[in-house]
Amino acid sequence: MQQRVGLVRALAIDPGILLMDEPFAALDAQTREVLQEELLRIMQHEHKTMVFITHSIDEAILLGDRIAVMSARPGRIREILDVPIARPRDGNALRADPRFAELRAHIWNELRAQPAEAA
Repeated sequence: MQQRVGLVRALAIDPGILLMDEPFAALDAQTREVLQEELLRIMQHEHKTMVFITHSIDEAILLGDRIAVMSARPGRIREILDVPIARPRDGNALRADPRFAELRAHIWNELRAQPAEAA
């Protein structure tokens, strides 16, 4: 409930850009998915620019139009990827899309390679 109130409070002032730093990190999996779907609905109607910071690859693909993959310390942008999946998006349908699996694997492989490069 606090997450919804915080989102409504942020949207109430009608910002041009909305910065969301791990807004769903403290939630259980079911509540997180419900709020992701709610955020998708809001994004569809409000047409706001949102900068969404997350450690969840699935969440980044579901909510984002572009994903900046960052390196470990020091945090630098390694790659910026377009999400080639049209809106409106549905979480369940998206996870079954082969483009989702391909993009998820690419990002995961990019992140997995980082510790080896730092050594």
